Amino acid sequence: MITPQEIVENIIAAADYDDCVVIVNEDTSANLRWANNTLTTNGVLANRSVTVIAFVNTAAGMAAGSITRTDVPAAQSNEVAAAAKAAALAAGKAEDAAPLLTNVVAGDWNAPHFPTGPAVFTKVAPDLGAMFISAARDGIELFGYAEHTHATSWIGSKGGIRVREDQPAGRVEMTGKSHNRTRSTWEGRATRDFSDLSMAEIDAAIRQRLDWQGNKIDLPAGKYDAVLPSGAVGDLITYMVWSAAGKDAFEGQSVFSDKKGGTRIGEKFSNVALNLYSDPTYQGLESTAHVEAAASSTFASVFDNGHVISKFELMKNGVLQNLINTRASAKQMGADFVPISDNIIMSVDGATASEAELIKSVKHGLLITCLWYIRMVDPVTLLLTGLTRDGVYLIKDGEVVGAVNNFRWNESPVELLSRIIAATPTQITQLREWGDYVDRTAMPAVLFKDFNMSTVSQAS
Repeated sequence: MITPQEIVENIIAAADYDDCVVIVNEDTSANLRWANNTLTTNGVLANRSVTVIAFVNTAAGMAAGSITRTDVPAAQSNEVAAAAKAAALAAGKAEDAAPLLTNVVAGDWNAPHFPTGPAVFTKVAPDLGAMFISAARDGIELFGYAEHTHATSWIGSKGGIRVREDQPAGRVEMTGKSHNRTRSTWEGRATRDFSDLSMAEIDAAIRQRLDWQGNKIDLPAGKYDAVLPSGAVGDLITYMVWSAAGKDAFEGQSVFSDKKGGTRIGEKFSNVALNLYSDPTYQGLESTAHVEAAASSTFASVFDNGHVISKFELMKNGVLQNLINTRASAKQMGADFVPISDNIIMSVDGATASEAELIKSVKHGLLITCLWYIRMVDPVTLLLTGLTRDGVYLIKDGEVVGAVNNFRWNESPVELLSRIIAATPTQITQLREWGDYVDRTAMPAVLFKDFNMSTVSQAS
């Protein structure tokens, strides 16, 4: 099988136009899946994709176009190079055109992809088996999966870009059910290599919440002080980050648009010293340190491939510092170009409380463990709607006293930032709603004031 490096060099050599960027992604994933306390499947998958981006200077200006294939044998190099050129000419002048980078070199270019495999589960598999045995004994059914992925990318260009990146990521997601499946809860953990994962912690969390569900309480819709664990906070904040494109804000199309024109950079959004950022060097969430863009959007540009990524601060001390830009949109805004990496971190300065201590501070409120089916209602305010799932609990005088009915909620994460009562230190977390798309997040658990439960939901 032809190597990724050979694919890059062959296509570049065949590209008879101004410049060509070739991105080869290769990943392997190992997984364990179980249902009703029994391992059902396990295996290893391998994938490869090749994206070819052609840059062709035309009378109207620089055009860019791309194509993607699952693989490119040596004999097809000329064909795909020509297809990318045709795509560029069909697309016409690129509105995000910027000078292409040259001679950017990073990573061990010549090394092969290092595949993951079943050995990554060596530490957790015995504990998982013991967990199945004790769950069956106690009338609990466990469903879920463990997954580990190792992704490698090679970015090469005619202009001398040779960048290689490696990214491992892992997670466990587990649902526990009991009492003839009338009780259900979910727990997830993110990990880089499973060496730091405790199945005992997952087991304890599932059992605690199933016990809480022994007391059922009906509550009406309304506004409640609410504790959200770090994963639920991450699902809300991720949507906000996805809505932080500078071009959209500058053109008056987002919650970060200033009504008088321009953006809201410099405005304070949080009532606490909140920091929201990405950092490719963040311990445990290390991520790609160079821009990799297979297609252009308001968040990324094919012209920026290979650009170095450092720390990106969206908010600092609660104040909006930057928006997500390409070099072209940053120039349009008169802003510095600071690319974002693919991790998301939020912290609150001075936060020391544990999640248990947040709960103890609530006189009458809710513990909301999972948000799902999150959808946009209004992009101008970033009003979102969604449902609760797998456990909403009543907190009374600092104690969880039982499980309540599910709700439909309506909230803007931007507005919620101004209603933070308290938070915990930041921890690496697993998202429930967006976990298939974002696998590098670190968030605090947060106690919010007046979380809006708009209607009672009959979902169970």
